[in-house]
Amino acid sequence: MSSDSSVRLSIFQEKLYARLRQVPAGKVVTYQDLAQAIGSKAYRAVGTAMNKNPFAPDVPCHRVIKANGEVGEYAHGSAAKIALLLAEGVEIQHNRIDLTRFRYHFAAD
Repeated sequence: MSSDSSVRLSIFQEKLYARLRQVPAGKVVTYQDLAQAIGSKAYRAVGTAMNKNPFAPDVPCHRVIKANGEVGEYAHGSAAKIALLLAEGVEIQHNRIDLTRFRYHFAAD
């Protein structure tokens, strides 16, 4: 995934980051969506992997949100996450995103 050989990723991280690269600008996925896309139920581990993402913004972890539509945390702060999402055209009202409008659906493998 990276030309930097000093970055060591688990297979879990490699799968997550590869899937997340499929999410286009202007769309979001939930931690649960991303876990399910790689055949896992480890939703919380997805959050940990996003927080440790060494490839941002190429691997757009700012596009991963909570299942209830809340923006959630971001390694560079919530304000930075919101700014990135707004710049991509994602509308945020009261710290929530309308998943019926902005959710990305992964294609089945």
